[in-house]
Amino acid sequence: MMISDLPRDMVEEVLCKLPMTSLRRARFTCKRWNNTLSKDWRFTRKYNGEAAKRKEFQVVMILEYKVYLMSVNLHNPSPSIEPIGKLHDAGVDIINVFHCQGLLLCVTKDGTRLVVWNPFTGQTRWIKPRDSYHRCDRYALGYENRNNYPLKVLRFVDDYDRNLKRQYFYRGLSLKGNTYWFAENKVAPGKIGRVFLLCFNFTTESFGPRLLLPFHGRYGDTLTLSSVRKEQLAVLFQECAPAYTLKVWISSKVGPNAVSWNNVFLSVDMKPLIGFQFHCFAGSFFVDEKNKAVVVIDTTRGHPFTIRNMAYVLGENGYFKSVDLGDFAPMKCWPLVCSYLPSLVKF
Repeated sequence: MMISDLPRDMVEEVLCKLPMTSLRRARFTCKRWNNTLSKDWRFTRKYNGEAAKRKEFQVVMILEYKVYLMSVNLHNPSPSIEPIGKLHDAGVDIINVFHCQGLLLCVTKDGTRLVVWNPFTGQTRWIKPRDSYHRCDRYALGYENRNNYPLKVLRFVDDYDRNLKRQYFYRGLSLKGNTYWFAENKVAPGKIGRVFLLCFNFTTESFGPRLLLPFHGRYGDTLTLSSVRKEQLAVLFQECAPAYTLKVWISSKVGPNAVSWNNVFLSVDMKPLIGFQFHCFAGSFFVDEKNKAVVVIDTTRGHPFTIRNMAYVLGENGYFKSVDLGDFAPMKCWPLVCSYLPSLVKF
């Protein structure tokens, strides 16, 4: 019997046990396997379901300008975050990533190139600008909420409302086709403005109204967005002074024109644990609802040559663990994490 003659159920059983970085090579085994991996949405759902049964989930992480797929398991006594493989190996350094519908919009270190990439299928497309890119440009990936939801890349220019200023060191987040950013009122020198959310609607290609946050944030606070189940926003807030209590909320309803929030999902006093504020350039995070845990990606503090990339696992009743993610080269790339689910979306 040839490998192409194996029963469909057996083929899927084998493929579901492979790490995602090996699936791209498996596509070229035979035409039938290629069709299963590149066209069969049912298999994609099964693959994601098998990963959930193993109590593992996957995230995309930037470490030292390289993009990795990481396997996360928080159910063990000692949490593990292990690299499955390097996803992007095109000889370029990546400084930022936006995730949307299984696709990654990668921004190069020099800010002069963009590439949209589906790690599951291996498809890539370099995006050429109408004119030259600028190092202060900001980008997002989204889609129209229609039957074929065409994908779009937003190049953000901060002249939408001269009464607002968008916090450039805070990352945006794509959710259900739209992108959310933190913004702040422009106020007189010495005054403190209030931070809120702005949503860019890719269907109408316009910004919506100001969306209230469940806290009073300001310039210098650690503010980070994440997604939960691809359906809700999660927001992390740590005040810049005294910079000890960290809080996370999950939305109950979210859309371009309105957002409502549940009660605090997790509140942790960081003073006895690490005693410092997560950096506003880092501090990205993801949520494990089942374990009622939050994982924050940042670095240690101290002498530049002893700093490490770290994952800080926070939970209820004082639960705290840290996972070493390797060296952090001084003045280089801040670690970054975003949620990820494989998808067959093409572009």
